[in-house]
Amino acid sequence: MSENIIIKPNNEEEDPEKIRIKGEKAAMKRMLSLTRKAVQDYDMISEGDRVCVGISGGKDSMALLTVLAGLRRFYPKKFELCALSVSTGFEGMDFAPVAEYCKKLDVEYKVIETQIKEIVFDIRNEKNPCALCANLRRGALNDNARKMGCNVVALGHHRDDVIETAFLSLSYEGRFYCFSPKTYLERSQVTVIRPFLFIDEYEVKNLAKFAEFPIVTNPCPMDRTSKRSEVKELLYELTKKNPDFKMNIFGAVKRGIWENE
Repeated sequence: MSENIIIKPNNEEEDPEKIRIKGEKAAMKRMLSLTRKAVQDYDMISEGDRVCVGISGGKDSMALLTVLAGLRRFYPKKFELCALSVSTGFEGMDFAPVAEYCKKLDVEYKVIETQIKEIVFDIRNEKNPCALCANLRRGALNDNARKMGCNVVALGHHRDDVIETAFLSLSYEGRFYCFSPKTYLERSQVTVIRPFLFIDEYEVKNLAKFAEFPIVTNPCPMDRTSKRSEVKELLYELTKKNPDFKMNIFGAVKRGIWENE
């Protein structure tokens, strides 16, 4: 007579919260590994650095803040971490949840109020406002990071940003260009680093989903209407035809630009 085999349900797998925590740990582990590799390969952080994470409130900057807070615990070169948001003057941008999240991570956080929206849309009335807005936000971020005693500013650009920037430059400027992993800005006297260079956007989205970051909605009317959005769609279509297309561009940036700097 055969015994009846009773299979007990795996309650852990059925519990959504346990699934979320498991997913967050797995995503965090991978992103910590890739971030550490980028930081080491391009010598982004030195002993005693005070690093300021530029927080827009989107998934990329929130993920970077979280990962660097994790890296801070075990990276052999000890560094301090703080965070800074530049409010552009649009109504409806609430950074209070970000402030609470920074408290949980034990990270100093400040919000800088600016009149960038008024300058770009009202005074200058720019037809193509994104470049000017980005320059003003970067300037405010770097200058105020220095006032907070920081010598390093960390930005959340990931591998897809690298590929899109290079493709944009080639398509619209007729040159092969991309931002550097690490750049010293003499005027602001800060070094800008991009620790997510080896991380794909889908991995950032994955961590954001499991970690449930507080996200600040961007109220800018030009959000997702730029040439970068068009290039993102084009790259998606080209990659469907050639799965190696994006990685080939990234490899070309590493060999043709970064290794020659």
